[in-house]
Amino acid sequence: MSLPLLDDVRALSPAIRELAPLIEQDRGVPPALIEQLAELGIFRLAAPKELGGLEADPASLVEIFEELGHADGSTGWCAMIAGATSMALAYLDPATAADLLRDPRFLIAGVAAPMGRATPADGGYRVSGRWSFASACHHATALVGGVVTPAGVRLAVLDPADVAILDTWEVAGLRGTGSHDFTADDVLVPAGRTFSLAEPPHHDGPLYAFPALSLLALGIGAVALGIARAAIGDFGALARTKRNPVTGETISTRPAVRAAVAEATALHGSGLAYLLASVRATGSDARRRAALRLAISTATRNAARAVDLVYHAAGGSAVYDASPLQRHFRDVHVATQHAMVSSDVTETAGAVLLGDTTVPTARL
Repeated sequence: MSLPLLDDVRALSPAIRELAPLIEQDRGVPPALIEQLAELGIFRLAAPKELGGLEADPASLVEIFEELGHADGSTGWCAMIAGATSMALAYLDPATAADLLRDPRFLIAGVAAPMGRATPADGGYRVSGRWSFASACHHATALVGGVVTPAGVRLAVLDPADVAILDTWEVAGLRGTGSHDFTADDVLVPAGRTFSLAEPPHHDGPLYAFPALSLLALGIGAVALGIARAAIGDFGALARTKRNPVTGETISTRPAVRAAVAEATALHGSGLAYLLASVRATGSDARRRAALRLAISTATRNAARAVDLVYHAAGGSAVYDASPLQRHFRDVHVATQHAMVSSDVTETAGAVLLGDTTVPTARL
């Protein structure tokens, strides 16, 4: 069902690529582009179909996010965060979820980490906290914040009108994601606007049988791979035009340049193939979940290595602001810093694959 959507994204990609320098400069995706992505349904990709979502399969999510990452890392990242987070609507009270999706500009973002506190109150919770790395928060129609309650961790869906966004996103890469901090101060959140991923979803489609944390994480690898593909393409264009000042030949004739392009292309292709194969093979047992998380981390690392290869092969040309290679280099290395693709997750996956039954697997 999502193939026509992928075609629509591909048709939009050239326009996004043209906007990429401005997106980085303004530290945010333009509202007009957000509107276009909303009209396509990108921000409701993982929401239940019966409520107005697309309920796309995980492999289609990978392909769409990779394409958007290829167009622009920051745009792909915002789309990935919002599209994947829309899975939350399967866990919310159905009436609440349907109400959220009625907004044609629907975009849910936020931070799952339990950086807030929630005190039980009449009809819900009193929520306070500060959450970091809230990508696309300025465009959100709903913001998720992880909270600690007396009964454990839950996720609260906050109205953006009830929070304060703090301009904190001064960073090396993915500058256009607008991943600022936001705060809430004693905000009353109805119980129907809270949920836990440890509880069963209200919808039983195959998408919601997919491991929830993996669904949230897979877009990181996909967007990183898209950035790598863009870097390979941009380097290829450079290599065919940049000339050796001594010989007059283009640098594409150099063996080291050819080897860099070949290895980078293989890293991208193998990372994407491994990720898609793991997504399609995933089950609910710990070993399958571990294998999937390993594929996501590997895709991200492959992407960074691919970008490194072509960035270094470009020489001094890559360091100028006018070169997209320096942006790809910075963007992909910010993606590698996400907690969901950290070495801790890889180590846990390895322990599970080695048969260690003592390691905690909740984060897989």
